Amino acid sequence: MSRKKAVITINYDWCKRCGICAAFCPTKVYDTDNSGKPIIKNLDACVVCRMCEKRCPDLAINVEEVK
Repeated sequence: MSRKKAVITINYDWCKRCGICAAFCPTKVYDTDNSGKPIIKNLDACVVCRMCEKRCPDLAINVEEVK
């Protein structure tokens, strides 16, 4: 069984740097920089649960599964 792969897009124009995506990610895909901007630190860990996408109050994150 192969692991799901994802493409994550963050719209930084919409993002208000709240940190919810990093806080709710069960596999710690995200980290934040000094200004609170989310950065993808471990894309290979993404299980495409879309918690970050669902919890983002700014609708700034899009997660797509790649086959």
